[in-house]
Amino acid sequence: MNEDRSRNAGAGGHGVPFREALMVWIRVAAYSFGGPAGQIAVMQKILVDEKRWFSQARFLHAMNYTMLLPGPEAQQLATYGGWMLHGWRGGLTAGGLFILPGFVAVLALSVLYAGFRDMAFVAAIFFGLKPAVLAIVLEAMVRIGRRALRNRIMLTIAALAFLAIFAFGVSFPIIIGAAALTGYLGQRVWGDRFLAARGGEDMASRAPAATSLFDDQQVAASTPRISTTLGTALLWLGIWWVPILLLALLLGSDNILVTEGLFFSKVAVVTFGGAYAVLAYIAQQAVEVYGWLAPGEMLDGLGMAETTPGPLIQVVQFVGFMGAFRNPGSLDPMMAGLMGSIVTTWATFAPCFLWIFAGAPWIESLRGRKALTAVLSAITAAVVGVILNLALWFGIHTLFRDTRQVGGAFDMTLPVLRTADFGAIGIGIVAFLVLFGLRWGIFGTLGVSVLLGLAWSFTLGG
Repeated sequence: MNEDRSRNAGAGGHGVPFREALMVWIRVAAYSFGGPAGQIAVMQKILVDEKRWFSQARFLHAMNYTMLLPGPEAQQLATYGGWMLHGWRGGLTAGGLFILPGFVAVLALSVLYAGFRDMAFVAAIFFGLKPAVLAIVLEAMVRIGRRALRNRIMLTIAALAFLAIFAFGVSFPIIIGAAALTGYLGQRVWGDRFLAARGGEDMASRAPAATSLFDDQQVAASTPRISTTLGTALLWLGIWWVPILLLALLLGSDNILVTEGLFFSKVAVVTFGGAYAVLAYIAQQAVEVYGWLAPGEMLDGLGMAETTPGPLIQVVQFVGFMGAFRNPGSLDPMMAGLMGSIVTTWATFAPCFLWIFAGAPWIESLRGRKALTAVLSAITAAVVGVILNLALWFGIHTLFRDTRQVGGAFDMTLPVLRTADFGAIGIGIVAFLVLFGLRWGIFGTLGVSVLLGLAWSFTLGG
């Protein structure tokens, strides 16, 4: 019976009513705090342990290969799960609900930031958030590094990625492409030494053995067809690009909304390795090329994304809001910001549905391929080096009042001691102790840092 159900999963023939699945996806969206690790843990608990809709092996397969795709892995994992249960309707529901709470929350915070940032209270909150975000970025680097850098080959890839972006200003997409090629060729030459990213072995060993709706050897759909894949790809390419092209026709190709749509569409295809990795690329472009944000404001946006539900990459919505708010043209600035938020979110997440709906049938048919795992391993190792560069860039602009840019995107001279912001440094030290020593987690770290930011701003820093 389970086999018959799984074959018809895309059509909903497995016995799980759409309404029941809808309530589950609402729960997943409501609990989607804590970044991808926490979000994936929520789905593990609900979908595997509680509902037993997916076996542990099937869940890990979906997780590993959504990590290989560009875009936020947790959101795409939810979309993948929804597709397995109820086809495109389930995927749209699961993936859309995952985005919605974060979109609303970041939009509200962006309006507050743009309209009331000069208020001392709001400024003090963000003053405390920035050092905490720096600690969280470093914690993410450590967490990913422990999983990815399991041998000297992976350490070498991470070091080369760091040197490429920090010392030579090599763009993020080129680094990811080089890492993917290295992983593919390396696995053919050196074999299993390139298979470091086998996420979830420990989790799998603790998983219950109970029968699941989708068991290890079952598939979610029939053998994929090229014609169906091409039709799906063309449909979603239209959904993705037609609104942007219409904006170009109506407003002109140089309008800020068109520029943002094009830029974040490009970002959407290079967001391998999670939000922390691509933030370096976004910061470089948004701050230093387009001038939409100041360096410190990028940290403010990241703080918003850290404290709201949904994917961490939702920080791009803040970037889009502020870029349009400051370049509104004939529109009211707040209206321009709202439209910038919508365009940016659309360009960022529409491709995610394309990757899943066109690629999931093929991903299902490619389970167990070592070449793909090797590519993922090399990309993840390179991401560690990129995140280290991001942490250094954030640190310079958080802990010092004055920075001087002397060359490439992240080639900066270190400020002299007299420019140090001792309030930010002190809050940063406490954030590190709370996060790494006391292990209070993201929310505890952010809460303590905000309180310290308020105390410093209205007492010693006032």
